[in-house]
Amino acid sequence: MSPRAVLFDFGGTLFSYRSVQGAAFHPLLRESLARLQVAPEAREVGRAWRRASGDAFRAFHERPYYLHKELFQDTFRRFAALVGGEASADDLEWFHDAQRDLVVQGFELRPGCVEMLRALRGAGLHAAIVSNIDDDYLLPMLERAGLGPHLDAWTSSEAARSCKPHAAIFERALGLACASAGEAVFVGDSPEHDIAGARRLGLRTILIRDGELENPGAGAGEAGTPDHVVEDLREIPVLLGVG
Repeated sequence: MSPRAVLFDFGGTLFSYRSVQGAAFHPLLRESLARLQVAPEAREVGRAWRRASGDAFRAFHERPYYLHKELFQDTFRRFAALVGGEASADDLEWFHDAQRDLVVQGFELRPGCVEMLRALRGAGLHAAIVSNIDDDYLLPMLERAGLGPHLDAWTSSEAARSCKPHAAIFERALGLACASAGEAVFVGDSPEHDIAGARRLGLRTILIRDGELENPGAGAGEAGTPDHVVEDLREIPVLLGVG
């Protein structure tokens, strides 16, 4: 590969969901149950959340554009119903704010992220983020991580008014890179959103895995087959011939 531009998904790609899932998410679920005034068996809570999240991602997958606030609130609404409660408008606003704060304050970049971006840009490649997320998540996360100086551009689904796997968000990112699809590589963790969408436009693709951890939208739509698979961001410069 010898691209002019390398485009990255953000969540699950440049940072791992491990830092904002599992044990880190449990206090938010406990507070959710208290607000909903329900007390399901412990083993039912995680099962209900996974089902609610999967159902919401599938329901939104075919929409060319939506705010992720709507997706996350729909997930909470479904979760509430599954555990025997009903989410009020105040509950939905609380959940959106609480989940955003958890993610913005708790996420951690993958090892080697900044090192990898420096290597790409040092070789003259355009490096950018293309994220299915709203600006009230993406902008404070970029600031907290100090990623701005290491990127040439970033595009949120809110700014593009398009959500992966649909074409417009990729086209906006390619325009900012002044590159054609054939001159770009897309790196992401979601076969359904990142790989499938990028391949349809003719970008080469790299799937990054995080052990056995599945991305939140796993199974939401048709999965794409990547050109390459990596497990560490530091593999990418070597794979692209710049390391």
